[in-house]
Amino acid sequence: MDIKFWLRDKKNLVFLALVLALLTMPFVLTLFRLTLLGKFICYAIVALGIDLIWGYTGILSLGHGVFFGLGAYAMAMHLKLVASGSSLPEFMVTGGLTQLPAFWKPFASAPFAFFAVIALPLLLALVVGFSTFKNRIKGVYFSILSQALAWAFVTIFVGMQAYTGGSNGITGFTTLLGIQLQNPMNLVSLYYLAVALLFLTYVFCTWLMSRGIGKILIAIRDGENRTYFTGYDSSRYKTFIYCISAIITGIAGAVYVLFAGMISPKELDIAFSVEMVIWVAVGGRGTLIGAVIGALLVNAMKTGISETVPDMWLYFIGLLFVLVVLFMPKGLVGVIESFCAKAAPHLPAVSLPFGFGKKTAGKRKGIAS
Repeated sequence: MDIKFWLRDKKNLVFLALVLALLTMPFVLTLFRLTLLGKFICYAIVALGIDLIWGYTGILSLGHGVFFGLGAYAMAMHLKLVASGSSLPEFMVTGGLTQLPAFWKPFASAPFAFFAVIALPLLLALVVGFSTFKNRIKGVYFSILSQALAWAFVTIFVGMQAYTGGSNGITGFTTLLGIQLQNPMNLVSLYYLAVALLFLTYVFCTWLMSRGIGKILIAIRDGENRTYFTGYDSSRYKTFIYCISAIITGIAGAVYVLFAGMISPKELDIAFSVEMVIWVAVGGRGTLIGAVIGALLVNAMKTGISETVPDMWLYFIGLLFVLVVLFMPKGLVGVIESFCAKAAPHLPAVSLPFGFGKKTAGKRKGIAS
């Protein structure tokens, strides 16, 4: 990817400024607030994955919490086995088990757990994506199907309490690769790891959308039938980007567990999946930077409101979504772009480096004449 070309996009410059601001947060926030921000960064990574399929491809998934949960549970299972040592996890003992289930045993290996974080969401997305997109299931029908998938997984994870911890989930983690997770310095290092992962994910997404496949995905969003009849098998492209989004979401879920110290079926349910969509809608879908800003902003507002009036958050998030749909269909980024476009002709000509001022003045002179 051409770095100079990448830096010409103002949205990328805004993202770099945001990353630089995030890098300074350990110096100004308490450990508790830094942990919260670490979770929000994981949510921002999820939002990038949602933006790929919804903002650029037009696939509205309302069950992406499943991929987040699969990645999170894969990491949590490894952490729990390490914390338990030779003993059986307590929720298994409570559930009546006398020995470790066979499918748990491979997760004692860190490499296998890291592989599963990627493989489990990928395999599920491949099966669901191929079977639905190949049969031309799209629009609201796919959204309903994704909701049903989330509901089914929540039911399974809650019902299999002896194997998954049930509604309480899995908790009680201590170390990862010998690193103490509760150590303040290690937590700061983990925070920087999350920021680095956000940066790499954003760069990957911008690179992907700048390629030919990105243009095809946008064409599918704007007119799938026309894209199909021009010779492109839209189902393959949709399955591919759906799998990429699932992998991104699963990795974010795995990192989230390190900050949260637990995972439960609540992270797999429909409500959480809908929240993911709201993050992207508020920030501005189809922009990537909007997804990041939306995830950070909405969750910061959620924390602030929940700490003052806990019962009002659900009403607020519902009202926020309605307002965005009615008055800000392009999100905050769209509003800012529209404002800048309207304000630009009325701004005085300013001499800027690299010839920007001259070009602007030339345009205004042409308009005036």
